[in-house]
Amino acid sequence: MTTLDQPTKPSPTPTATAGRDRPLRRELGIGNTLSHGFLLLWGLLTVLPLLWMFVSSFKTNGEILADPWGLPGTLHLDNWARAWTGAHIGRYFLNSLVVVTGSVTLTMLMGATAAYVFARYEFRGRQVVYYLFVGGLMFPVFLALVPLFFVVRNAGLFGTWKGLILVYAAYSLPFTVFFLTAFFRTLPTTVAEAAMVDGCGHFRLFFRVMLPMARPGLISVAIFNFLSHWNQFLLPQVLMQGDDSKWMLAQGLFALSVSQGYAGDYARLFAGLSIAVLPVLAVYVAFQRQVQAGLTAGQLK
Repeated sequence: MTTLDQPTKPSPTPTATAGRDRPLRRELGIGNTLSHGFLLLWGLLTVLPLLWMFVSSFKTNGEILADPWGLPGTLHLDNWARAWTGAHIGRYFLNSLVVVTGSVTLTMLMGATAAYVFARYEFRGRQVVYYLFVGGLMFPVFLALVPLFFVVRNAGLFGTWKGLILVYAAYSLPFTVFFLTAFFRTLPTTVAEAAMVDGCGHFRLFFRVMLPMARPGLISVAIFNFLSHWNQFLLPQVLMQGDDSKWMLAQGLFALSVSQGYAGDYARLFAGLSIAVLPVLAVYVAFQRQVQAGLTAGQLK
């Protein structure tokens, strides 16, 4: 018996395949060009004002008014010294550093503990409590200023760093719990089970095993909280009235902008703004890889 060969479809020629690929490549090329152009424009809009502020901080007031876009003839470092001491920016800087360090530490400790429990343990009412935490993300800060003012004052914490630290931590917990709960769920359960089999208790399991594994997520959330607390203006302005020796950096910059706007000492104002921006830039440059790793760890699992 003879078998008939089955008819086969002719394979597309390289010319036809290349013809079909050409429109797709052209569309991808146009999309990449537009996206890169938009990112370049966004980068220029972000970097140029900061660069202009830094350059202006080394000018004299006459140079700023006469040639605002030009380079300084000589570097006037005394502007930074006058802002640090004369405008008390140094004192406000240290105040903010103390408060932000305490608030971020408290936020991360409480937020990581709560997120770990929500992600790893089953108990009655877990979803209800979790959604109560997450619901805080939808509550604007300015709506609670009046009751918050009376609560802090009646607790004897008005005008104190302790009260401000507690308020910062309270308003940062919803985002911290929401982010870290999703992150803890991506961690492998086999490691935790092996640690429990080896005799590790719940306390040691959390601090010795799970927290080191969650380091990328912890660093990402800590940096976001640091930036949020460092740039906070509304809460200190309401809760830290009176004694200006305890003011935060944002309050000091606001007072400096008002006073220097009338005095015309713009060089000292730009120097103070530069001092306030430097920690933010330093934190971002130092931890940008950790932030990217923490944000993409959940998607890469």
